Amino acid sequence: MAPIKNMKRNSFFHILDKERIIAKPGFNRWLIPPAALCIHLAIGQVYAFSVFNLPLTRIIGIHASAHEDWKLTSVGWIFSIAIVFLGISAAFGGRWLEDAGPRKAMFFSAVCFSGGFFISAIGVWVHSIILLYLGYGVIGGIGLGLGYISPVSTLIKWFPDRPGMATGMAIMGFGGGAMVGSPLAVLLMKYFSSETSTGVEMTFLAMGAMYFCFMLAGAFNVRIPPEGWMPAGYTPPSKQKKLVTDKDVHADQAIKTPQFYLLWGGLCFNVTAGIGVLGQASVMCQEMFHGNITPLAASGFVGLLSAANMLGRFFWSSASDYLGRKAIYSIYFILGILLYSFISFTGWIYSVVLFVVSYTIIMSMYGGGFATIPAYLKDIFGVMHVGAIHGRLLTAWSVAGILGPVLVNYIRQYQIDHGVPKASAYTITMFIMAGLLLCGLVCNLCIKPVHKKHHYMPGGKK
Repeated sequence: MAPIKNMKRNSFFHILDKERIIAKPGFNRWLIPPAALCIHLAIGQVYAFSVFNLPLTRIIGIHASAHEDWKLTSVGWIFSIAIVFLGISAAFGGRWLEDAGPRKAMFFSAVCFSGGFFISAIGVWVHSIILLYLGYGVIGGIGLGLGYISPVSTLIKWFPDRPGMATGMAIMGFGGGAMVGSPLAVLLMKYFSSETSTGVEMTFLAMGAMYFCFMLAGAFNVRIPPEGWMPAGYTPPSKQKKLVTDKDVHADQAIKTPQFYLLWGGLCFNVTAGIGVLGQASVMCQEMFHGNITPLAASGFVGLLSAANMLGRFFWSSASDYLGRKAIYSIYFILGILLYSFISFTGWIYSVVLFVVSYTIIMSMYGGGFATIPAYLKDIFGVMHVGAIHGRLLTAWSVAGILGPVLVNYIRQYQIDHGVPKASAYTITMFIMAGLLLCGLVCNLCIKPVHKKHHYMPGGKK
């Protein structure tokens, strides 16, 4: 039996164990954000998937869509399915992450995310939309979910003095992934394209291989702090703010509180308003300003939104350490309502500049909402199961991942079918988004501290 035990101890998967990544005394906590960024910059490529939408509708026709080619509405479901499975895998993987540790979660995230690209490449070769749904959507989406939550609770534990900034660092890379992924995909498709291919399948293979290596670098550099560790010179505040608790709530108990569902609703409405537009950003700007925006410029617009998404995650979440999470979320909703209502006016006066500025601010707050929510959860439910609670809350993202693109794509198509010019086909949708943000504002204003009956008692059931 001894050789078998030694084999298990020395196996490859043993180096992924949580016990192997506990930091030694003197470890520099600032080495953790780069490890988190390796994961999030890779999986953040999902935000650049819209650059594949038009090429995927010309797989057979190459230069123009053929009768047998996939419709844009069919291709749009790839992104939605990926976001759905991001939320599902995050919800079910949150508790497993707490026990298995971030390295193991990051490793399996890399396997699934890159594997999704490889399966999708096969789907393009055999022209099977089902394989793209399965590859990038289901398997890739599972990789997205595991990768998304894996560094969040780790960074909160490393930075108890600045949890908003910490979650901003963890999630900033996810927002910036499209800034790298969008131009990279365009360049690769151009390189691999020919008279008989759009280059999408080879681009999928190349990006899958590159992202796998990049994500492994993050997985093997992550560490967790020892039990009870605190930064040098830091002492927890003796007086807690109104919405900041020093108690813990078990993940299973958290989903029984009204606060969880109010936060779920606020996140869902905020994400729905942004994700539908983000998923169709490349197509939208070309249609609203037809003739003024080239495909290359549109990819640049997607990259700009990615930059705003990324920087907003760090800026707004860091600001929440000073202004409070509830106040920051109120800013997201109120300013978002005003800007979404203004978008249609920018199209009417044909102002590309105002359109770009408006969406840049919107996307900064969209990203900020994601980055602020883990710290918001930590304030409300404590740090004990923040990773697991965060994972379950991300089911709101799954719902939004379907609702947002469906609202944009199908309302757009309905209006075009009824004679509305493509440039004006987004007007109603923008006002619907503003209404959703109003609902999110109501949810946020209703949040109060968790009742003490929900607090975790060591040795108890809660």
